[in-house]
Amino acid sequence: MIRNTFEDAFSPEWVEKNITDPAHELVLIRKIIPWDAIIAPLTQFYSETSGAVGKSLRIMIALLIISRFRGLSDRKVVEQVKENRYIQYFCNVPDDGLETFLHPSSMHVFRKRIGEEGIAVIENEVFRTLLRAGVIRNDRALIDSTALSADIAYPNDVHLIHKAFRKMRAFAKLHGIPLWWDDGELGRLWRKFGLDKKMSRAEWLAVFNAVFIPALEIFREKVGSLNTSGKRKRKAVKLLGLLNLLEEQTLLKLAGERQIKDRIVSLDDPDARPIRKGKSHPPCEFGTTEQFAFNGQGFAISVEIFIGNPNDAKLYPDTVRLYIKRMGAQERLSPTSDTAVRPILTKTRLTGSPTFSWDGAPMWPGRSVTPAGRPGRQRRDSSPLPKICGASEKVCGTG
Repeated sequence: MIRNTFEDAFSPEWVEKNITDPAHELVLIRKIIPWDAIIAPLTQFYSETSGAVGKSLRIMIALLIISRFRGLSDRKVVEQVKENRYIQYFCNVPDDGLETFLHPSSMHVFRKRIGEEGIAVIENEVFRTLLRAGVIRNDRALIDSTALSADIAYPNDVHLIHKAFRKMRAFAKLHGIPLWWDDGELGRLWRKFGLDKKMSRAEWLAVFNAVFIPALEIFREKVGSLNTSGKRKRKAVKLLGLLNLLEEQTLLKLAGERQIKDRIVSLDDPDARPIRKGKSHPPCEFGTTEQFAFNGQGFAISVEIFIGNPNDAKLYPDTVRLYIKRMGAQERLSPTSDTAVRPILTKTRLTGSPTFSWDGAPMWPGRSVTPAGRPGRQRRDSSPLPKICGASEKVCGTG
């Protein structure tokens, strides 16, 4: 259960004593946020008849908002409620039980329960309210792209096959299935590969692939006959699809192909791609590309993630259109840009000339739209929202 109604936790006397600046930004934002409009649709994620009574939705929503607005972790935002009267007032946490009002892990549980759908409700309502109130202004657009790097060691095809066996081993353990390959022999091959300085990588790839092909064939049969829950089944089918792609990629590599389209560089992050950003032969990174759009105040209006390293000239026009759609019709936007993208600006015929530059750290982190599926997909979502809290723990973290 969840408390889906709320009353102001503070008396006029408490406010007069502790909130000495009535023009403080948190005091003003507290007044204009439509709390009831946010709370009502979030009640669908809770049972009204079972379970212990939890924290009020009013408190949990405010904690998420303030954590993103101030860039605080779950632990820090709970600490700040206890130490800062304005944050306490914004979150509507009374003095009674203040020191023990919430454990930081509860915020992770709350995010997980309401999911992406619930987060979108909060994002939409808060953004529209701040935009109408003039807190977020639409005076100019600051647009730039950067590499969202992934923690990937330089990919080696033999390492990928060895990691594939680790994935199949975890599958077998989860479902209580005996291993269908000689794991001891695989371990000996792996040690010899690590010590050998004479054989080429291509020769070793052929050796490991000879072990991988029959093991993958049996894995296909295991997945096809798997009798388990729908979630586990979908996870196994997804892994099988990824290993099938690895098999195709390995055969192309053994056939002498040097440029393999949408090559897998990581089984843990299959959407990651080699990326080179900047000039003068920069080092290669592995990850995806982020495209940001900020307004002049530093509020993130949209953050999109693309597979690989698409050209800025291709991303820029759609990003501008998303900015205008999100912020409302623009008669004029103040144009500023760096020299690298001025040719893009001159070729882009849109209302106004939004900027293409970076202007400091964002005050309001943007929503990340993670690409799904393979291969060759770029934009997944054309309706980005400013992020209040990550629906994906990988993106936002849990503090």
